[in-house]
Amino acid sequence: MQTYIRLVSRLNEVVGKFAALLNLLMIALVCFDVVVRYALKKTSAFFYEMEWHLFSMVFLLAAGWTLLHDRHVRVDILYVRFSKRGRALADVIGTVVFLLPFCIVILATAIPYTLNAFVSGEGSPDAGGLPYRWVIKSMIVIGAGLLLLQGIALLIEKLMLLAKKEHEK
Repeated sequence: MQTYIRLVSRLNEVVGKFAALLNLLMIALVCFDVVVRYALKKTSAFFYEMEWHLFSMVFLLAAGWTLLHDRHVRVDILYVRFSKRGRALADVIGTVVFLLPFCIVILATAIPYTLNAFVSGEGSPDAGGLPYRWVIKSMIVIGAGLLLLQGIALLIEKLMLLAKKEHEK
């Protein structure tokens, strides 16, 4: 169990760092696009689409990293008042009731969606836009998969914490 937690955490740490680099690339691209748009009065579907592709990649690839570092949004007004055991129990319930089913539904719908884009050779409908729309759609699958793996690691970790607390009583 600890090996699984370490491997998944390491994977999400590496992917999170990659997402951070993509974020820097996106910022540079947006700055370049703004300068070109206002200085040269030129627009490009390629740059516009690349910006939202990069944003989507950062958002999706960082989901597992965000869970690893406990940075997802929650109602802290209640959560901070719980004991360590209460927080672990809340995390288990939230993971089982919300996170894991959410990831499974996303994967169940995104896999055929991505495969269809790949098989059909879907690309941008805009002239000069990006080809290979399946690449960005595959990020939905990868992001949800990484989040699911990290959610399972979190669940194992919290269940181990709860089991340890039970034995200590």
